[in-house]
Order: sequence, then structure tokens, then C-alpha cells
Amino acid sequence: MPTVIRVAHSPDSDDAFMFYALAEGKIDTGDLVYEHELQDIETLNQRAFRKELDVSAVSIHAYAHLADDYALLASGSSMGDGYGPRLVATSPAPGDRVTDSATIRAAAKGKRIAVPGRYTTAYLALQLWQPEFEPVIMAFDAIEDAVKAGEVDLGLIIHEGQLTYADDGLHLWADMGEWWLGETGLPLPLGGNVVRRDLGAEVTAQVARDLKASIVYSLEHRADALKHASRFNRGIGDARTDEFVGMYVNDWTVDYGARGRAAVQHLLDRAAEAGLIPKAVQVEFVG
Repeated sequence: MPTVIRVAHSPDSDDAFMFYALAEGKIDTGDLVYEHELQDIETLNQRAFRKELDVSAVSIHAYAHLADDYALLASGSSMGDGYGPRLVATSPAPGDRVTDSATIRAAAKGKRIAVPGRYTTAYLALQLWQPEFEPVIMAFDAIEDAVKAGEVDLGLIIHEGQLTYADDGLHLWADMGEWWLGETGLPLPLGGNVVRRDLGAEVTAQVARDLKASIVYSLEHRADALKHASRFNRGIGDARTDEFVGMYVNDWTVDYGARGRAAVQHLLDRAAEAGLIPKAVQVEFVG
């Protein structure tokens, strides 16, 4: 009897690229049959809290609340290596964005800032960057319009908006991944994939192998995987889809490696020290 694994990820081009081989039956998964569900990352975070899914993409921030029930798969990370969620506004940042980062951080204090979900890593990174602001939580794809309409002072954008905000006349104030790299020397771990611990060691090991095989297959068959991913690119075009996928599906995604694992642990350690997550977490990787 085949075992059905409910797997969920976001309807974004990078996740679609990552899961291409699994979704299209390009790899042998043995007795495991994967049923795919697509929802935005904050919804997936919330569903994982309720243990509704066997395997799911989640924010690394959310993983801090899930570690008792889920393990982090060693493949499937979305790392911002010197880039990440971007804080934007309708007016330019005060001073020079690179040399006057302290001035910009001070200017953001107390501002109304749109954020893409309470448990996103983007929100966690912003809290570490500037703890004193008024968060306005909304859907990630509503943030740019809210900034342009003056409903908020600043907006923290994720996904393809990281590449397109300037097209809409918005100005970059701070890049959370750029700041984090300068602060720690580490990439910013934004998302990962988790597996339920109660599936047992044999099944979780197979899931880990299958996800890694899917990522490797997509990277080795890039044109086909990009064609599949372009269905989820929100109209940004093929060139930008390729650029965006390259930002978040790469060697880090095949395996976190020692530096990537250290980055996850350090982020959650800093979050625990700042009182932004319920308790310290010792991250366990499967695969």
C-alpha cells in the first residue's frame, strides 16, 4: 500500500521550481505518493501550527514554534546571501543607505510598517533590525499598494516584489539580508521545509531523499523547471523569474551545509535572546 504524504508549499516561482520534479512525477518516490497543496507562506505557517500537513514549506521564524512536532529538512532552504526582504517607502531613505544605516534605522523607529505575516522571517529580521515600530500585518501582495496609498509609512516586501518595487516608484530603505550579512557574516535563512516527526524515521528519511532529488533534478533540468515555475511568477517575465529563482534555489537549497546550519541556529538564538520567540531552539536537521 502506498503511503500518501501531504506536502504544501507557496504558489511562488522559487517553490514551484524546487518541487517541480515531485509535482510532475520526474523522480521515483517508491511507496510514497505526494499530494501537493499550494498556499501563501503565512497560511502554511498557521497550518503547520495545527499539524495539518506532513511536509510543508515554513518560515524559519515559524519553525521556532514548531520544533517539538516537526524537524527541519536538510534540503529546501531559501537563503538570502547578502539580500532578502526589503523595506521600502515612497520617499528616499534619509542619508546614504549604505553609509548611514544607523540614521535610517533611527528614522524607521515608531513608523507604521506593513509586514507580510506575524510568523514570517521577514518580520523577525525587521524586529531585530529595529525593535520599535508599529507593525501592520497584511497579505504580502497588498503591501506595495498600501505603501503607495499612504496607509503605512513603510512596507517590508518579499517574493518577486524584491525585484519590482522600483518599477512602482518605491525607494529602498534597508535590505534585511544585506544588513544581516554585515551584522553576522552569515546568510539570512528565510524559509525551509519541515517534516512531521511522528511519521517515523524511515518515512522522514525517504521524504528527505525525495525532496533533495527534486531540487537536484530541477537544477539539472533548469529550462524545463523554469517553464513550470513561470506559471507562478505573477507576471514578472522570464528573465526576472530566472533571476528570482536563482536567488532562492541554489546550492544552499540542495543542502544547508555547515554555514547554512549555523545561520539558522544563530538567527533563532538571537531571536530567543531578544524575547521574540517562546524559547531557545536546538535546530535538528533531517537528511
